[in-house]
Amino acid sequence: MNNSEFEKLVIKNEDTLYRVSMSMLKNEADAQDAVHDAILIAYTKLGSLKREEYFSSWITRILINCCKKQLKMKKRIVDIGDNLPDVASRDNPYISVEIGEAINSLPEKIRIAVILYYVEDYSVKEIKRILKIPEGTVKSRLSKGRQLLKEKL
Repeated sequence: MNNSEFEKLVIKNEDTLYRVSMSMLKNEADAQDAVHDAILIAYTKLGSLKREEYFSSWITRILINCCKKQLKMKKRIVDIGDNLPDVASRDNPYISVEIGEAINSLPEKIRIAVILYYVEDYSVKEIKRILKIPEGTVKSRLSKGRQLLKEKL
C-alpha cells in the first residue's frame, strides 16, 4: 500500500474513528489526539496489515488502544452527563439526542460494541476482530446493550 492509498483509506474512515474516540474519551481535544495518534501508529505499522480489506477494523483497533492508553494515563473519571458523545451530534442525524445520551450512559465495553454495530455498521465478525473477543461475547454485549437501552428509553 502506498501513501496515497493509505491517505484515501484514512479519510474514508475518519468520521468513524472520531465517533469511536468521542464515545470513549468524551472530550473533543482528547478524541482528536487519539485519532491522530492512531493514524500515526497505523502509518508506522502499515507493514503489519495483512489484507487491505481489513484496514477499517485494524485502524479502529489501534484507535481503541490509543483511547484506553489515554484514559489510563490521565486516570480520570468522566461524568456521563457533561459531554454528549458524537453519536448524537449534527454529524449523525439518524440518532436523536435522547438515544445518544442513553448510548453514552452504557458501560464502556457494551457502549463500544453498540456503537460499532448500530452506528458504524460493523458486522459481529468485524467487531470480534476489532475488539479481539469471541463472537459470542460480541453478541452478548449487543444483547445487554439492547436490554439496557430498552430500560432507559
